[in-house]
Amino acid sequence: MGMTMTQKILAAHSGSEAVSAGQLILAELDLVLGNDITSPVAIKEFAKLGTDRVFDRDKVTMVMDHFVPNKDIKAAEQCRMCRSFCAEHGITHFYDVGQMGIEHALLPEKGLVTAGDCVIGADSHTCTYGALGAFSTGVGSTDMACGIATGKAWFRVPPAISFVLSGKPRRYVSGKDIILHIIGMIGVDGALYSSMEFTGDGLKHLSVSDRLCIANMAIEAGAKNGIFEVDDITLEYLRLHGAAEPKIYSADPDASYEKTYTIDLSAIEPTVAFPSLPENAKVFGEFGDIPIDQVVIGSCTNGRLEDLAAAAEILKDRKCAKNVRVIVIPATQRIYLEALERGFIRTFIEAGAVVSTPTCGPCLGGYMGVLAEGERAVSTTNRNFVGRMGHPKSEVYLASPAVAAASAVTGRLTSPWELDKEAKK
Repeated sequence: MGMTMTQKILAAHSGSEAVSAGQLILAELDLVLGNDITSPVAIKEFAKLGTDRVFDRDKVTMVMDHFVPNKDIKAAEQCRMCRSFCAEHGITHFYDVGQMGIEHALLPEKGLVTAGDCVIGADSHTCTYGALGAFSTGVGSTDMACGIATGKAWFRVPPAISFVLSGKPRRYVSGKDIILHIIGMIGVDGALYSSMEFTGDGLKHLSVSDRLCIANMAIEAGAKNGIFEVDDITLEYLRLHGAAEPKIYSADPDASYEKTYTIDLSAIEPTVAFPSLPENAKVFGEFGDIPIDQVVIGSCTNGRLEDLAAAAEILKDRKCAKNVRVIVIPATQRIYLEALERGFIRTFIEAGAVVSTPTCGPCLGGYMGVLAEGERAVSTTNRNFVGRMGHPKSEVYLASPAVAAASAVTGRLTSPWELDKEAKK
């Protein structure tokens, strides 16, 4: 029996000729990631392991992003612990204030992940790097500690689900709409501990930003990882960002998949996930008027330059609706600077939005946009669980940057197609 993309990567990293779904393996790691929330726990566990050094100072990275710049004393203490550990062990890739960004946008930008890598991170959205043809998955802080010490991790080889993409997305339909459509179709447990593997002719119409967004939210379908077939678009991105030499793994023709879904990208419409699960996907026309209080454009899911460009296109020469707070968060310093140079930041400010330093902040209800009781937010983040962005009786609607920007203009949940029609009158 042949192997899937994920299974081939895991076989190579475990020194095996072949692996199969359900098999337990010990795999060599190319990168171990932590952030300012998860790393302190891992550091404490690392101290209990009886070793005084990390396995490879070039293959461990810590990114201060969740509560940075620090929002309170506890956040400051957590970052100080990470800062001290990385200084003591000479960690090459430590990113603090001024150099940091949202981790899952920063690492691809820095070229720290390449095709064929095996990556773990103490953050559930570590599955993002599958967009680049890597196996990457979130783990707990204890597993992170063991990974830092040994450069290895145990895995149960996941079964796979194939998503064959065809067609070309319509205007204003992005990776966010595609993954919300998929999660709405299969449910939040539709890929439980499986590898979501994306292939098909439709890939040529998806940018790396689209793919990063889709892979990022594989965990919202319960997946172990999401992974995209490597193509010329992938290879060009890796080259431009100085990544290591890629190792390309393709699924065998007789690879075993639990299910296969064929998705026509041209049929997908701007999509919104209603509270309080990402699977509650709806398209415009399926619901009535929903006024909003806040819009958040950013996060590891949708804070890249392409996302800001989509929002800026809609907000250009328009104003945000009265009584709607609009928060824009570039995912990295480099993205912030490029957005500034292209005039996006001016567009956002002139529209009435506020622009933040790179941070996870409001995504997890941390700071920079916490919701009060009864408030509604349209957000380009990845989760809308009860209380995710603040009060348990607040509501979060997940959407693309284009939908978020259009909603900012009208003060209600709005399709960018609606504004397009208005512009043509």
